[in-house]
Amino acid sequence: MLASGLLDIVADVEDLARFLTSSSQFNSQMAKPSVFLPTPSDRETSVFRHGSEPRDVLWTIGDEHAGRNRTLHGAAIIKTSDVRSALLQVIASEPPPRHASITGWPWLDNDPELQKAQQKERAVLIASKAILVRR
Repeated sequence: MLASGLLDIVADVEDLARFLTSSSQFNSQMAKPSVFLPTPSDRETSVFRHGSEPRDVLWTIGDEHAGRNRTLHGAAIIKTSDVRSALLQVIASEPPPRHASITGWPWLDNDPELQKAQQKERAVLIASKAILVRR
């Protein structure tokens, strides 16, 4: 058990929130796939183990951990199972509380164009399942 009280294994049925800190990260209907791409420094995508409800808790998590010095516009909510269907993994990664990381992104140092295409393909799969929640 983690300090947050959550299990250290992220279950397939769990909701994950990817916070949106720029209006360019979504349109009127959905979060853009680029939201889910990994950061080059750690090769992971940061998410929080929380669904769209209760909203006040979602926004508190977002303000404390993703919105520092940035405007929090919303969140893209996905199921862990949808990430795993895209051949990626979700691992608990506390602190901060409720934090998790999407890992297993393709990294092909000798073929950056193929790497980019493979990452984009997986991000599109995840984004197609995401539910956009606006603030």
